[in-house]
Amino acid sequence: MRTIFLAGLICGILDGISAVALSGWRFTRVWQFVSSAIGLKSAPAGLALHFLVATTAASVFFLASRKISFLIDHALISGVLYGALVHLVMSQLVVPLSAIGRRPFVASAFLAQLAVHMIVVGPSIALTVRWTGR
Repeated sequence: MRTIFLAGLICGILDGISAVALSGWRFTRVWQFVSSAIGLKSAPAGLALHFLVATTAASVFFLASRKISFLIDHALISGVLYGALVHLVMSQLVVPLSAIGRRPFVASAFLAQLAVHMIVVGPSIALTVRWTGR
């Protein structure tokens, strides 16, 4: 449990910083947008939801790593690939099914967020699980 929470916390902090930076440092607006997924416009709720999603992603990776040793043995490459998977699931399934709904495709935004997920989200989870979860 400690491993999952730590991986979720590290991922959430690093991804949160990335999201705020990509938004032009509009802290409140970013978290209000996140909370709009559940029909709210609250920065604190958005921040809490963000960490819930990060911890859920960490949980999925942690549980998969218990069955698939490759994920731990090759944590960096697994993290990069997992980050891409998380981005695809969020952008193509979770967000469109949320109160936000389907958004127009903007290639530059998609690729920037994909890069963040492949560099920050997946590797931070995978490396934290490898470091603390053995």
